[in-house]
Amino acid sequence: MKHKALYLLMLPGIIYYIVFKYVPMYGIIIAFQNYSIGKGMLGSKFVGLAHFVEFFYNTPDSWKLIRNTVLLNIYDLLFHFPTPVILALLLHEIKNKTFKRIVQSISYMPHFLSTVVIAGILVIFLSPSTGIVNILLHKAFGIEPTMFLGLPEWFRTIYISSEIWQKVGWGTILYLAAIAGIDPALYEAARMDGANRLQQIRHITLIGMIPVMTILFVLSLGHFMEIGFQKILLLYNPMNYETSDVINTFVYRRGVLNADFSFASAVGLFQSVIGFTLVVTANRLVKKYSQTSLW
Repeated sequence: MKHKALYLLMLPGIIYYIVFKYVPMYGIIIAFQNYSIGKGMLGSKFVGLAHFVEFFYNTPDSWKLIRNTVLLNIYDLLFHFPTPVILALLLHEIKNKTFKRIVQSISYMPHFLSTVVIAGILVIFLSPSTGIVNILLHKAFGIEPTMFLGLPEWFRTIYISSEIWQKVGWGTILYLAAIAGIDPALYEAARMDGANRLQQIRHITLIGMIPVMTILFVLSLGHFMEIGFQKILLLYNPMNYETSDVINTFVYRRGVLNADFSFASAVGLFQSVIGFTLVVTANRLVKKYSQTSLW
């Protein structure tokens, strides 16, 4: 076999996806059953779409959960997705290599912090009594301490801001790699034609980044209904449920805490179907109008 070594390198990844991604898909069947641990998947009663009907028509907060999930994802795409692109463009234009490395290192450091640590930092910084945010606001502007994590209207801002802070540096690395792959001769030709730096960014750098931007955008749509569960679980509380409670936290409470596995699986399957549909649709659109696609 000509590429035997390469296939051997691929083997661990293939095994991982088969064992942990494809084999568990058999468990989807419990979304259509009244699953009982004692009876197992083959012995549990089949109820068809009953759990889906219960979620959409008999669960009081179902549309609130969908609304919160969709809004958080839309805000994430609007504010978080373009931020690494902008930072990559700015870093690319910096000529001082030492300063560039320092900024890049500082920006991607939060990526290596666990979600628990990030949530802990937010709780401490936003504390109404000892939080640095409230202290600075009070000293600088005379604003009275605010319980940010207790106000529903602040939750989305806090969540999206923390996502940008935590992930912008890592995303920037991908875009800087894309910029590094652009032929320098294009910049030379543009300068000879009289293009200034902004024109070079617009017509060369951004164009060179589009394939990576497209792939990352399509991939992000696959997780559109699966907004970061861990951070929300650590930050939400009964006071901000109105905007913080999403489908994943509802599935956790219903499936893990209340042991209603069938209902939780049905809601999780609904999320997956939406994500799958969005990825397939987006991939077809980008394939139709550009030369970049996942498949």
